[in-house]
Amino acid sequence: MKAYYSDNFDLPLPEGHRFPIDKYALLRERVISEALIPPDELLSAVPATDEQILRVHDVDYLEKVVRGTLSDKEIRRIGFPWSQGLVVRSRRSVGGTIAACRAAVEDGLAANLAGGTHHAAADHGEGFCVFNDVAIAARAMQAESLARRVVILDCDVHQGNGTAAVFASDPSVFTFSIHGEKNFPFRKEASDLDVALPDSSGDDVFLEALERGVVSALDQAQADLAIYIAGADPYENDRLGRLGVTKLGLALRDRMVFDLCYHTGIPAMVVLGGGYARQVEDTVDIHLQTIRIAAQRAVSYQNS
Repeated sequence: MKAYYSDNFDLPLPEGHRFPIDKYALLRERVISEALIPPDELLSAVPATDEQILRVHDVDYLEKVVRGTLSDKEIRRIGFPWSQGLVVRSRRSVGGTIAACRAAVEDGLAANLAGGTHHAAADHGEGFCVFNDVAIAARAMQAESLARRVVILDCDVHQGNGTAAVFASDPSVFTFSIHGEKNFPFRKEASDLDVALPDSSGDDVFLEALERGVVSALDQAQADLAIYIAGADPYENDRLGRLGVTKLGLALRDRMVFDLCYHTGIPAMVVLGGGYARQVEDTVDIHLQTIRIAAQRAVSYQNS
């Protein structure tokens, strides 16, 4: 199974910043140490081009990001201080998702060890999301005639409001989001299918709602490719999560999504989304088990 990474970048953050940016490098180290991905299939992401980004984002917004002319308000909304490292890292994260989508179409299943920046809309970024990698990748697959219809299975604890807004009037991309009802963003957009759960739902409620939602989304979408956002933030000890899902529950989530895609006969690509556990090692553990399960399930695709 091919997996793409974009963690070796210079992104200075102020002390006490809430986003655990080191989780990406720690994850890649664990993937390598546990030999989950063959060395020749763990690949450095190529930065996304302007042409690819502009299929989703407004040219004025892209230019402000690249030139560093975002207003203070726009920077606060994104949540990262601007730097050239932020631009490079954001482009590479998008490029990793595009490349992983191509690999999934070819091999059945692939991963980006980052991505899931689903809050970014056409004209702005927000919630630690500069560019919407899943939306850009969906458009890239359509432009390259690799997929006519795409389904986005968003299982981050926060609703994918940017993705929902981008594809609000486009029936060729089906957006599904299962998320915390009272969590960020506080103004939700309408996905094609939203499942909003109360705080402290726990494993059983979460998994039952997830299965109903994913089965319905795959049935309605009739897609050629699934993009799965496997956020670590539904975890019970996540600082921003509040859903109360255990590590075992998240492993069952991953198996369920991959198996439903496989039995539907649809290639799947997974990105990691959010994760803000009190101990960064817990977030890395959750992301690692997603990649481990994906690598196991990739064998089924290869043998089918």
